[in-house]
Amino acid sequence: MNGNEHLLQLEGISKRYGGLQALDAVRLDVGYGETHALVGENGAGKSTLMKILGGIVKRDEGRIVFDGREVVFHTPQDALKAGISIIHQELSMLPELNITENVYMGRMPVKLGGRVDWKRLAELTATQLAKVGLDLDGNTLVKNLSMSQRQLVEIAKALSVNARLIIMDEPTSSLSDTEIERLFTVIGDLKKQNIAVIYISHKLNEVITVADRISALRDGRFVDTIPKEGATPEKLIQMMVGRELDRRHVEHGVTGPVRMRVSGLTGARFRNVGFDLHEGEVLGFAGLVGAGRSEVARAIFGADPIRSGTIELEKKTYAPASPTEAIAAGIAMVAEDRKAQSLFLDLSIRSNMSIARLPWLTEGGRVREMLIQKLVDQYRTSLSIKMKADSDPVKSLSGGNQQKTILGRWLATHPKILILDEPTHGIDVGAKAEIYRLIRDLAKSGMSIMLISSELAEIIAMCDRVAVMHEGALKAIIPWNELSEAHIMRYATGHAGIPA
Repeated sequence: MNGNEHLLQLEGISKRYGGLQALDAVRLDVGYGETHALVGENGAGKSTLMKILGGIVKRDEGRIVFDGREVVFHTPQDALKAGISIIHQELSMLPELNITENVYMGRMPVKLGGRVDWKRLAELTATQLAKVGLDLDGNTLVKNLSMSQRQLVEIAKALSVNARLIIMDEPTSSLSDTEIERLFTVIGDLKKQNIAVIYISHKLNEVITVADRISALRDGRFVDTIPKEGATPEKLIQMMVGRELDRRHVEHGVTGPVRMRVSGLTGARFRNVGFDLHEGEVLGFAGLVGAGRSEVARAIFGADPIRSGTIELEKKTYAPASPTEAIAAGIAMVAEDRKAQSLFLDLSIRSNMSIARLPWLTEGGRVREMLIQKLVDQYRTSLSIKMKADSDPVKSLSGGNQQKTILGRWLATHPKILILDEPTHGIDVGAKAEIYRLIRDLAKSGMSIMLISSELAEIIAMCDRVAVMHEGALKAIIPWNELSEAHIMRYATGHAGIPA
C-alpha cells in the first residue's frame, strides 16, 4: 500500500466547459477496500469527476494520486490498466453475445498460431463469475440475463482486469429489493478482497446502508465527507442542496366531485379494477413490481386495450382507442421510462416540449414559431428548467430537467387528469422537491393526479388516497390518515383482504 492509507486521492480537480465551471478545486480520497458513496444533485459534478478519473475527460487543474503514485490518464484504457473500472448506469454490454465474450472482449487468451484458447477462456470466466456469486454458463447470451445478473457480469468484467477501484453509477436503478441485497453482498465481498468502490446513488437510505463514508458535491464544489455513523437522509440532503427541503404539503383529503369513475376494468395484466378519481385529488397507486399499476394507467391513456369494464369521464362514457383520443379528452401521461417512452433524445428541448401541442401550434400546415417560443418560455420559467438554450438536444439536460421538460409538454395540453408513472425515478432530491411542489400545486388548482410510485415514503407524503394492487387486482384504497408503509405492504404482498 506504499505506506499510504488512501488508494485514491483527488486534489484540486477543476474543469471548465466554456463559461460553465463544472468542477472547482474538488478533493476526494478513498481508502483501500473502502466503499465510498458520492452524492449530489444532478449537475453537481459527479459524472464529470468520474469521467476525469476514468480517463474519459481531461482535467484542467489538479492531481490524481492512485496507489501512492501520481497518475495522468489520457484514455479510458490508461485508467483500466491502472486498475480503475467504471460500471455506468446504462450498462455497456452487447446483448447478442454471451457472457464470456462480453467479459473478455479484446482480451481473449490465444494459443500458438493465434487461435482463441476457449478452454482457458471458459476457466477464466467461471473464476470471475464465482467471485460475484453467479452460477451461470459463460455461453449464456447476455440478452437472456436479468438486470441484476447483467450488473454482476459487469462487476466480474471489472475484476477480470484486476480492478483495484470500481466506480458504480446508480447500480440499483433497475433492481428489485432482493437483487439489491445480493449486490450489497457482492460489494461486501469486494471489500474483503481490498477492492474499493465509489458508489454513486440518489437513494440516500441505500447509500447509508452500503457506504463506509459519504462525500457530497454541490454546484461543482466539494462540500464534506462524513462517516456512515450518524448519517441521515436529512443530513445528506442538507449537504447536497445547502438547505432544508420544504416537506410541507397542502391539507390532504380536500377534493372536489368525482371526475373519473372506473368500474370493473380488465386488461391483459389486471382484472376487475374500480375506483373514483376526484377533482383536485392525488390518488396514489402502490404495489410490487408486476402488480399491474402501469398497465391500468396505460389502458386509461388508450395505450393498451381494455378487455372489459367501463370508464366515465365527467359522467360521460370514455373508451379511448389511442393516446390521441385520451389527449383530446383531457388526459395526459408521463410514462415510467422517460428515455425509451417519452423523450426524443436527439431532438431539441424545444421540440420535445412542444410536440404534443403541435396541432394547436400550426396554421395552414405551417408551424407558428412565435407560439412555440411562447410555450417553451412559459414552462421553462414556471418549471425552473435549467438549460443553456432550448435548441440544445434534450439529452444534454440532467435527469430532473428532462423530467420537467416532459411535464411541460403535457401541461401544455391543459389536461384535466395527469397520470404520473414513477415521476421522480432517477432524479436528485432537489428536483424531487420541485416536482412534489408542482404536483400539489396542480392538485390545488383542481387537476386530478394519478401518481404511481414504488417509493412508499413518496406515496405517503404526496397522496390523498392510495390504491394498492397485488397481482393485477386492486386490494384496497387507503385514505391519507390511515397510510403507513406497513399498512400498504400488507395489501401489496397479498396478506390482507379488502377492508369493509
